[in-house]
Amino acid sequence: MARGGASTEAARSGSAAVSPATLRKLELAAGDLALACLVAMEEHQPWFARLPAEQRSAVLLVTQTGVANFVAWLGERGQSIRLTAEAFRIAPRDLARRLSLRQTVDLVRIATDVFERHLPPLAADEDERHALVEGVLRFGRDIAFAAATVYAGAAETRGAWDARLEALVVDAVVRGPDADGGADDALVSRASTLGWDPDVAVRVVAGSPAPDTAAERLGELRRQAARAGRSVLVGVQGSRLILLLSEPPAGSGPGSDTGEDIGGLVDAFGAGPVVVGPVAGELATAHCSARDALSALRAAPGWPDAPRPVAADDLLPERALRGDTAAHRRLVESIVIPLETAGGELLHTLATYLEGGGALEACARTLFVHPNTVRYRLRRVCDLTGRSPFDPRDALVLRTAVIAARLTLGRDPGASA
Repeated sequence: MARGGASTEAARSGSAAVSPATLRKLELAAGDLALACLVAMEEHQPWFARLPAEQRSAVLLVTQTGVANFVAWLGERGQSIRLTAEAFRIAPRDLARRLSLRQTVDLVRIATDVFERHLPPLAADEDERHALVEGVLRFGRDIAFAAATVYAGAAETRGAWDARLEALVVDAVVRGPDADGGADDALVSRASTLGWDPDVAVRVVAGSPAPDTAAERLGELRRQAARAGRSVLVGVQGSRLILLLSEPPAGSGPGSDTGEDIGGLVDAFGAGPVVVGPVAGELATAHCSARDALSALRAAPGWPDAPRPVAADDLLPERALRGDTAAHRRLVESIVIPLETAGGELLHTLATYLEGGGALEACARTLFVHPNTVRYRLRRVCDLTGRSPFDPRDALVLRTAVIAARLTLGRDPGASA
């Protein structure tokens, strides 16, 4: 009984239970054991046979080193962590990128099974056999933990690198292309490295970051975007949180022009307005969406009751008041030009109605027409622009558009009609 207890203790300590002669046998069998592991891996893991030859050679090298370390581990007390980790340090750097942690653990399990079958017969007696079986199990456990440590370190390094790369992509979109357009290639290359499809439609969402914006909150934001079938890149720039959000496939969700379909993603932002830029056809033109979104974010205090999120185009009057020339142009192109193109007295009637305080009868008297004629023309304005002169907010947009046209065109549009 005492002898058995001593044998068990010796096996656990990894010393004294295996004779030098048996250790020598293990050293001589190392090459055959590694090849046997390789054959078993090809038999039990179909993906292993599809690895390039250099990758399989790297696995063989790791396995041979593992066998040699196992022999040394049996004779050196307390060296398990250093020796097992060494088996992975000699592997090529790209091996960890080619094999997932789960695949690596599967290979370790197969190697452990091969060790259990081939090593015990080399023992000189039953005590050594027991020590070898116990040693294989313990060494396999330490190898698995060493693998997990290697992959955890690689994941942390890759995560930090991805975060820097993501910040560079968001910053490039916010800054826009250089004068020579050379930044576009670098932008597309970096985004592709992060798994972003540069040809997918995208829009920029901007707001203030939450006080507790951290990896956990941003991780949940990414998971929500993934559940909605979207890709997202995140950048925190001082007092701004900026998202690059891919558009869902056509017909798979609500319209993207209003920003109503970003749902729970708004929860990742802090207090204050959240602005959704217009859709850009591809990543290379996303700077246009960023420009509008950030301009609208700066102008958002001018509309305290704006919805959350709010589309950048819904803040055109406030943007125009801040001197945004793009907003001036957008107001003229989306409202004034269609009314001028339609002809008649639509634009003149609209201006008269708005500048007369929205009084229908007074507008009719000024134009010398029947009130029903004014109603008809204003309904036509609504049909052509999507803005109702009878709605207070839309009336502000329409009147700002008329003023912007006077400033931009240098004349009173529609006055001569």
